[in-house]
Amino acid sequence: MALGENTRRTFLKLLLASTALPARAFARADRVRAFEAADDAFQVNPGGSIQEALDAAAKHPTRKTVVVHAGTYRPVAPGQAFIWFNARHDGVTLEADGDVTLSAANPALADPRAPSHPAIVNHVVYFGDGISRRTVFRGFKITGANNFTTGSGEKSPIESDEVRKTLFFYTDGGGIKVYARSFPTIEHVEVSGNYTSPCGGGVSVEHLVEPRESVLFRDCIFRDNRTQTTGAGFDLLHFSKATLENCLFAGNVSNMGVDAVGILAGGEFHPEHGSGAMTVFAGAQAKVTRCTFTGNWNGVDDAGAGSTYADSIFWQNTAKGGISPGRRYEIDIEDGAGVKGCFIHGDVDDLRGTIARTANTFAAPDPQFDAQFVPRAPAYANAGYRPVEIKRSA
Repeated sequence: MALGENTRRTFLKLLLASTALPARAFARADRVRAFEAADDAFQVNPGGSIQEALDAAAKHPTRKTVVVHAGTYRPVAPGQAFIWFNARHDGVTLEADGDVTLSAANPALADPRAPSHPAIVNHVVYFGDGISRRTVFRGFKITGANNFTTGSGEKSPIESDEVRKTLFFYTDGGGIKVYARSFPTIEHVEVSGNYTSPCGGGVSVEHLVEPRESVLFRDCIFRDNRTQTTGAGFDLLHFSKATLENCLFAGNVSNMGVDAVGILAGGEFHPEHGSGAMTVFAGAQAKVTRCTFTGNWNGVDDAGAGSTYADSIFWQNTAKGGISPGRRYEIDIEDGAGVKGCFIHGDVDDLRGTIARTANTFAAPDPQFDAQFVPRAPAYANAGYRPVEIKRSA
């Protein structure tokens, strides 16, 4: 991806052409009960349609909140996304009331012979062009993506024809895909148990051009996601920006298989040590504050410029599961000037030697995590992730 982009795109086009299902073959099933309209919000219960409620909120002049009640919600037909936001949805709040799981999987409809079984959508949630911070997504569990891919070319049922589609528009971001000029606020969301190839099992952010803003992730968990190559929990592609505040990364594994795209392009991406739970590509930028990375296959790899990592914990990111032969690392960053106030300890703390030792704590003491990964050691009083109670809009 960083080398030989044209060759990589050609390879992925061939790959998609051989494996993707035609989008036009899919039809939405009729709904018996889509949603209910209350005074202050549209209400969705199990069996209802979240997408139809979102579309109704987009049209309504004042009622801009959709509340989804406890249960597990699945797509009723194969497609590119279970739920999608476009410019017309800007300013809508979609929030969970109780324990709400949004899954890419529907075993009753998936082909049991397909490697992607039981997933039937590319992305659980898609945020497309024209979304600002006024659009809020809050309180959900996102799971079930398994490298299902349908669609190719420039036309898509979930995005405007005027917006350019890369191959990663289709393949990356099994849990959440943020694409083009899209900068939503995503809060109290747990993204877990998703797999994609090549990148971004949990989340993929792809802004296409130098963005004016960043997508905001606050009080989120990225756990047990996997990828063939990079960014198992979070992948920040070229010319993209993300802000992460008080987030937890645990159990994410990249480099599950050979980087076939890189091989065809003449150079694998980080073949010796592999990629982290979070990957930041050249030209991208991350702002990470009070986050915890622990128990992943590597912590963070960042090839961007100007990224900041403040008051965060990188502890024992030495999980097994990938194929890269080198040692595991906590941080692999080209521009380490923005790493400050962090506690770092693992097999290799600072792979490139770019981080100021005087501004951080290396060979950090055991944080003594509890079951929710809250550090009990006094030295960590002002660092790392803490669970936060959800404050709902209604």
